[in-house]
Amino acid sequence: VQLQASGGGLVQAGGSLGLSCAASGRAFSSYALGWFRQAPGKARDFVAAVSRSGRITDCADSVKGRFTISRDNAKNTVYLQMNSLKPEDTAVYYCAAGVSLLTTPGVKKTEREYDYWGQGTQVTVSS
Repeated sequence: VQLQASGGGLVQAGGSLGLSCAASGRAFSSYALGWFRQAPGKARDFVAAVSRSGRITDCADSVKGRFTISRDNAKNTVYLQMNSLKPEDTAVYYCAAGVSLLTTPGVKKTEREYDYWGQGTQVTVSS
């Protein structure tokens, strides 16, 4: 699976931005998907995740109520809608895909659970 993230950019605090991550390869619906972010000088952190079916989602406390993750299995794409952006949301955002078995169909929240990563897209929020 190859992942291509897009949609990053510069936005003012309080604004909105939508990220997309398109996947190539087969069996997209068998992967759990997630978004992580890495600010300068910091470790990469979990942002949001969605199960293989799309019915289960979860996100970090820091973005709860502001960010929404979704997926369209017909388009092999995962989305991250970011609203009420804050300067502390500034980071490189990465999408990731992890093989999800039918017996464990939930979300994945740690880096080591993911098998494939996109190249990252920069999001900058100005104050």
